[in-house]
Amino acid sequence: MDKLIEKIELMKNPTVVGLDPTLGIVPSFLKEQYLAKDMIPTENDYSLAVAKMFFDFNKQIIDNIYDIVPAIKPQIAMYEQFGTNGISAYINTCHYAKIKGMIVIGDIKRGDIASTAESYASHIKGTVINGKEFDFWKEDFVTVNPYLGVDGIQPFIDACNEKDKGIFILTKTSNPSSADLQDLLVDGEPLYYKTACLVSKWGELAMGKKGYSKVGAVVGATYPEQGVELRNRMPHTFFLVPGYGAQGATGKDLKGFFDQHGGGCIVNSSRGIIAAYKNDKECSEKDFAAAARKAAIAMKKDLEQRF
Repeated sequence: MDKLIEKIELMKNPTVVGLDPTLGIVPSFLKEQYLAKDMIPTENDYSLAVAKMFFDFNKQIIDNIYDIVPAIKPQIAMYEQFGTNGISAYINTCHYAKIKGMIVIGDIKRGDIASTAESYASHIKGTVINGKEFDFWKEDFVTVNPYLGVDGIQPFIDACNEKDKGIFILTKTSNPSSADLQDLLVDGEPLYYKTACLVSKWGELAMGKKGYSKVGAVVGATYPEQGVELRNRMPHTFFLVPGYGAQGATGKDLKGFFDQHGGGCIVNSSRGIIAAYKNDKECSEKDFAAAARKAAIAMKKDLEQRF
């Protein structure tokens, strides 16, 4: 978390770009390049072509934002649907972003019993084979589901402390139906309050040097009032905030998510950045990466309203 904070302070930009490519987002000229109509119609050929296309798309965006945006957040589901080739595209994307000096937040939303959580924690802890340690995933952070309680969290906390990595625990998510569970009253308080208390408690087991724990919280930008409440309840918890841009939230909505110094928070935009070319009349689809950079600069300026 200290490294993330330092990166944000260096760039004066608390944003993370969600690299969540889909066939609908990737420009048509790239689809024509990788998915030729006369290509051999085998399952592996198609998945491999999509994987190469996604990585090319991501790489061009990274090349255009790495000097102004501190982090990326690839959503693993966008890649997993294409099998092992898709997973390779995910890993290659994480690795390339690391080469360019970016922080990588793997949006994997894992959560299971202790023995399984131990394996999931290898995303940030690494894996040992024949006495040799391997980092297959190249992630600095991962997102985690707290539904199974501390059994599913402790292996990740151990990995955070051992490898100086971080996690973001789902607390109050940005989707409309989050209220179905997260807003249920428990002893007179919404369940997300209870989750926030647990996240704060777990965070005490992995404190950083800059006042924030290595255990962060996912708090949706689409719920500004709850964001303010949770900031007050979680003074030492760093927030990962989805829901900006395409889901409707603006910089003005997020002022209360940050601490009194304008820190403690990183805001995600996915479609608003990587699909910006679709709404930018000054850019053709072949300028998609330049449009992404332009949108990232606009987002940074918008978030300056927090001061």
